[in-house]
Amino acid sequence: MQRICLFVAVALSAACRQDMHDAPRYEALEKSDFFGDQRSARPLVEGTVARGQLGEDEVLYTGKAGGVFATQSPVAVDLSLLERGRQRYGIYCTPCHGVAGRGDGMVVRRGYRKPGSFHDDRLRAQPVGYFFDVITNGFGAMSDYAAQVPVRDRWAIVAYIRALQLSQHATIADVPPEQRPELGVVAP
Repeated sequence: MQRICLFVAVALSAACRQDMHDAPRYEALEKSDFFGDQRSARPLVEGTVARGQLGEDEVLYTGKAGGVFATQSPVAVDLSLLERGRQRYGIYCTPCHGVAGRGDGMVVRRGYRKPGSFHDDRLRAQPVGYFFDVITNGFGAMSDYAAQVPVRDRWAIVAYIRALQLSQHATIADVPPEQRPELGVVAP
């Protein structure tokens, strides 16, 4: 029995080799003679997507459906989304666009190029996907905010911009009849 145990121990110890331990390894971005392009860091396979970054919902991630700007937000617009949009708008948009969205922000008053007013007919007529696309990719002198503002916050900002537009062009007909007395208007 001892001979068998000794034989097994010798056989197992002979099986332990140092091949992987002695295999070449590279420091990051070090030159490699193994690959034809002499790079040790291999390029990503085209179309590779990091885990959790697939973005299958085209409208949510691009603001477009089939290459056409979305006319409705892919996220539910409620009071909490509008509040988040107001906060993000205050951080990222007011320096140029101003608090009311008229293009009169602080940097404009100090000589920066004036952006269009959200209350111009041209911008009031744009679908929500247009605003999402501009925030994501930039437009004219405006740089893109894709790296700074997460997707859902971009949609929150878009919802808030729509609320700003509505607030500046609202009529008494836009107020629900049961709330008109609070404004001092008697419902007919």
